[in-house]
Amino acid sequence: MSAGTQVHANLTEEQVREISDGLDEPDWLLETRLEALEALEELDMPDVIRTPGRDWTNLHELDFESLVDPLNAAENKDQVGPDEAEVLPWSDAVAEHEELLKEHFGSIVDPQENYLTALSTALFSTGTVVYVPEGVDAEDVTIRTEQNSSSLFNYTLVVTEESSSVTIMERQSTGEEAEEQYYSGIVEVVAGENSNVQYGSLQNLSEEAYNFALKRGDADTYATINWIEVNFGTQLTKSGVSTELNGDSSETQIVGAFYGHNDQHFDLDAKVWHRAEHTTADLVTRGVTDDIARSVYEGVQDVGRDAWDTSSYQRENTLMLSDESEADASPKLIINNHDTEASHSATVGQIDQEDLLYMTSRGISPRAARNMLVEGFFVPVLDEIAVDELREDLEDLVAARLRKRD
Repeated sequence: MSAGTQVHANLTEEQVREISDGLDEPDWLLETRLEALEALEELDMPDVIRTPGRDWTNLHELDFESLVDPLNAAENKDQVGPDEAEVLPWSDAVAEHEELLKEHFGSIVDPQENYLTALSTALFSTGTVVYVPEGVDAEDVTIRTEQNSSSLFNYTLVVTEESSSVTIMERQSTGEEAEEQYYSGIVEVVAGENSNVQYGSLQNLSEEAYNFALKRGDADTYATINWIEVNFGTQLTKSGVSTELNGDSSETQIVGAFYGHNDQHFDLDAKVWHRAEHTTADLVTRGVTDDIARSVYEGVQDVGRDAWDTSSYQRENTLMLSDESEADASPKLIINNHDTEASHSATVGQIDQEDLLYMTSRGISPRAARNMLVEGFFVPVLDEIAVDELREDLEDLVAARLRKRD
């Protein structure tokens, strides 16, 4: 089914021009938006994760007619960082860094990659540009977005120059709750030579919301891009996090955590492309499903022909707390260079009854024992989270959700 049937009648060129004019954008950016709008007729939805005999996610059921309101983009936003780095709202970045935007906007995520990236490119009205000059270490960059409208399209660009570093903490939440909402977030990270990017994201939108998130980084020589991707909110999340290791000796880590309950649905993928020599990747994800929640995860390690001396590791574990919840995982290795050390593993299962029995036989109540085992299940992910604030938030959210279960 072509996504062209999804284009809603009230989406017009005039609206796109109004968004662009309101941000005082240059002609080339307006043209990019209008080309994305025009391309919607031909583009398909993003690929969803398929396992044998099963399509887990149906994006075609999304009712964009009722969800997307192009000119209403109410939000509360915090964008803060240290003085040495520039953390700019989109309109300020357009005014102050047009050449930077012209070089990097849409350079990693093609605006016309699929229907949802094109929709976001045509309609985004809020965003953040983080620019870290050469040699600067920027800690505590915070981007908080609270959605107060039925749809919100957000764009983030991070550019680090040579030998710089940045730690970014991003949060999405819902303020004034509409019956249903659509949140779209696209992130591009351009990591310059020998730079280091830590990008943590905590999605805790309303459980009435739909979420499309696409985060992708390009790592230059000796650069490191580490992602932390935590998903707790929404009724449906389609999330993709990936790194292209295009520079020799570049590295990436993708750490994921999720907890679905009620009828939540998570479609999550993590990908790394090894394109240069001596590159290293580590993918680790842990998640929980409860009630009638569903999760599907796909992890891809793609080792290119020229990627000599590659190290690539992946592990994903999902814990199901109810018999009615569902989870699947599909780890994939694509190796085109024999000089590679790589492994991947995935498990889906329920709480170990022997562990539960051991704890209850020592006087711990079944409820407390279960909660301790779930909290312990997340420890391997917590140990990998270098951002203290995000690690503490994840622990608190897991504990709160377990209390709600009780």
